Amino acid sequence: MASAPARAVAGTATTTPDPGTGSRTRAWGLTGLLVLLYVINWADKAVLGIVAQPLADELGLSASQIGLVGSAFFVTFTIGGFFAGLLDKWMTLKWSLVLLALGWAVAMLPAVLSATFAVLLVSRMVLGFAEGPSGAMIHTGVYSWHPPEKRGVPSACITAAASVAKIAIAPVLALVVATWGWRAAFVTLAVVGVTWCLVWLPTWREGPYGKRAATKPAGAPAATKAIGTPAGTKGADTTAAQQDARTGPAVVAVPWGRILRTPTFLGGVAAILPMYAVVTVVLTWLPSYFEEGLGYSRVQAGVMFGFPSIASLLMLFVLTGVSDRLISRGSTSRMLRGVLPATGLLACGLALTALPWFDVPWMAVVVVSVGYSFGASIFPLLNSAISEVVPARQLAGTLGVFLALMATGGLVGPYLTGLVVDAAATPAEGYASAFQIFGVMAVVGAVIALLTVNPERDKARLLGTPAAS
Repeated sequence: MASAPARAVAGTATTTPDPGTGSRTRAWGLTGLLVLLYVINWADKAVLGIVAQPLADELGLSASQIGLVGSAFFVTFTIGGFFAGLLDKWMTLKWSLVLLALGWAVAMLPAVLSATFAVLLVSRMVLGFAEGPSGAMIHTGVYSWHPPEKRGVPSACITAAASVAKIAIAPVLALVVATWGWRAAFVTLAVVGVTWCLVWLPTWREGPYGKRAATKPAGAPAATKAIGTPAGTKGADTTAAQQDARTGPAVVAVPWGRILRTPTFLGGVAAILPMYAVVTVVLTWLPSYFEEGLGYSRVQAGVMFGFPSIASLLMLFVLTGVSDRLISRGSTSRMLRGVLPATGLLACGLALTALPWFDVPWMAVVVVSVGYSFGASIFPLLNSAISEVVPARQLAGTLGVFLALMATGGLVGPYLTGLVVDAAATPAEGYASAFQIFGVMAVVGAVIALLTVNPERDKARLLGTPAAS
């Protein structure tokens, strides 16, 4: 007896069977390989925070100059993010990621060969441009192996790469810097990036939920209903629902302006932008805060760099695991990919706003770690919300714009923190005040997201699919 097709109605999605083009072992193996690339990506970002003080000592840099280097990275990172859609058109995912990873490796070397402020600034900007498209491309690759209602945990794995980089890689880099100097850390990361390419090239295959699966083969029967086809139409609607269950929304295309104006997209940007500013401040300044502001040693600061990430890892997998399970059982994305991340961001903002009131060093570390853990949970949930709304063939471009706008938080975060620290009476006061500023911004973004993010509603508006009642 033929099995009933899996439902794909927004808010009542159920787990869809694998269409047979790949095993779950392969799906998670390739997910792990893509996550590893994102770990390298975040290690490249985090290394500036690890080497900030040795660089400042050797080159005579002020806090605002280090902050300027950090923010300049995110200027080009933001610009690069807008090229994700074009790169997805011009090249296959396999070769796109090879090109990007080799670009990261090359960008690490100029500062090693000529250590000046200008070379450091330019090389970090080149690195930012090369890393800009990677987030959207990595998400697209991972999502090609997982159905829409099961993307929370894979998204959490991608987001966890930042935590892994700070928990596992940052202490190693700190030890490398303490033993051989900051140049050795840059060379190490370049070698790791090239090595990943050698593993990736013979391994990667696109999964059954990717854009090729969402495109009707030549000569195939009509399987996709046009935008605006009345609900309840038989035949084509049934086939489209099955296609949607496997690959995400299966329409030919939706105008980009309509996608980018959806409340889910705009509310997601309002939430993710201030949180990303917090992430970039942590990447650039947290070891310096622990060392200069709280009095810990350089090696201790490098090890403690991972504390907020340990807390965020636990929060990430608890929230996304529960979210995927409940959505598969019929709960709404509005609650689990809208209200839930907005609440997490609100908790983060309130914790950081209160940071100046904690004078005891270990208490300040706890407040930053707990607040960060709640805030970091929004990334996989909001990325999953965006992937639910748009057609599979437009996912890379949409996520590219979304993540590029997110990265604008990095334009402000590191440099503003450096200015605040330079102007403060003590480093401890400066860092606490900077975190408080970004905490207030996070509270505002959380309220906006709480009122706007609703994937079911926006999917229905864009694609003509029924919204959850």
